Amino acid sequence: MTWQRILIFGLTVLTAVTVLGAAQSRNGTRRWAQYEYEMQDPAEDPPDAYQEAEFAFARLRYRSYGGRRRPSWGTDSNKAERQFVRGVRRLTRIHTRSVEEIVDVDSDEVFNWPWLYAVEVGHWELSEAQAQRLRKYLDRGGFLMVDDFHGSYEWSVFLASLQRVFPDRPVVDVANEDEIFHVFYDLNERFQVPGLQYVYSGRTYEKDGVAPQWRAIYDDKGRIQVAICHNMDLGDAWEWADSPQYPEPFASLAFRIGINYVIYPMTH
Repeated sequence: MTWQRILIFGLTVLTAVTVLGAAQSRNGTRRWAQYEYEMQDPAEDPPDAYQEAEFAFARLRYRSYGGRRRPSWGTDSNKAERQFVRGVRRLTRIHTRSVEEIVDVDSDEVFNWPWLYAVEVGHWELSEAQAQRLRKYLDRGGFLMVDDFHGSYEWSVFLASLQRVFPDRPVVDVANEDEIFHVFYDLNERFQVPGLQYVYSGRTYEKDGVAPQWRAIYDDKGRIQVAICHNMDLGDAWEWADSPQYPEPFASLAFRIGINYVIYPMTH
């Protein structure tokens, strides 16, 4: 075999290996293999998983407070977000990617995703460097939705890290007339959305989080930067929306809230 043929053969093999590796990286289970043990409900990718789209559900991966054995960031993932984006596709005209993106808080990758979702933030712990990166992201126009944390203790843990991000901005209640409640659906009739535990306990609340709290941090122009869903579990409602045991009114409201919270930063 001449050296030219050897070179051509080598390049052909290299190209085949590269293409195979790229194809495997586009399979969700393989792509997130390093995170799969941290995800509560991982699912296989649909055929259209990596088509280009104008919106993708980006989930924030963070370190858990006190070094918890089970990471909190992956709760309900990734069934919750995949069912939610199916709802976005069906109920809006937003061209939505069918699979999520996992965005590590330690990475500058955060700047590539204008909408982030963080779950169980009553267990997160942000370092100063992470907080500064998140602040820069939000001040550049990013949007963070936080969900699924309950009661006074989890609020205090959440707030300790949030104050590293925003030492200069207060957390305030969102007024009923705020555009985030009316940008797509009119959400005048809001109520507490519980997790699956409601099916077994009959309680809409967890711990001492009896009343749902719709809170936010605003920028200087009155735009919401961080939308805070405290004492509710929208992620569980998305995840179990296909279960006959989980009440439809909770699931329906969870989808409407989520869709409003997606459209708001697209238009503000």
